[in-house]
Amino acid sequence: MPITPISFAIHGDGRGELIACESGKNVPFDIQRVYYMYGIPAGQSRGFHAHRRLRQLAVCVSGALDMVVEDGQTRQTFRLDSPDKGLLIEGLIWREMHDFAPNTVLMVMADALYDEADYIRDYPAFCQAVQEAQA
Repeated sequence: MPITPISFAIHGDGRGELIACESGKNVPFDIQRVYYMYGIPAGQSRGFHAHRRLRQLAVCVSGALDMVVEDGQTRQTFRLDSPDKGLLIEGLIWREMHDFAPNTVLMVMADALYDEADYIRDYPAFCQAVQEAQA
């Protein structure tokens, strides 16, 4: 499955901690878009879609959540709960986000601008796209 956990170097001293995200270094693509989610109410889930081509690197900069990913055959859950850990999501991957802790902030870096045509928002359509890609 094209999912890769990423660890970021922490630079810090008595003044606090700093993590830098740099295209072509610890982010393996040119960053074209950055967005973040916050204020997710208790019990709310997000995602429930796949992308046809988009590459993303998700980092929970505050709080915690479960990122559920599936390639059409294997389903895995990753707990994102540290700003020095990220999840690189490439290719045709269904994603869901659950169990947001209070005050969670999820930042996502992407290799392309928003394009609605790249989304697959229907799970059966995702399964069909996976079958077509494997044929």
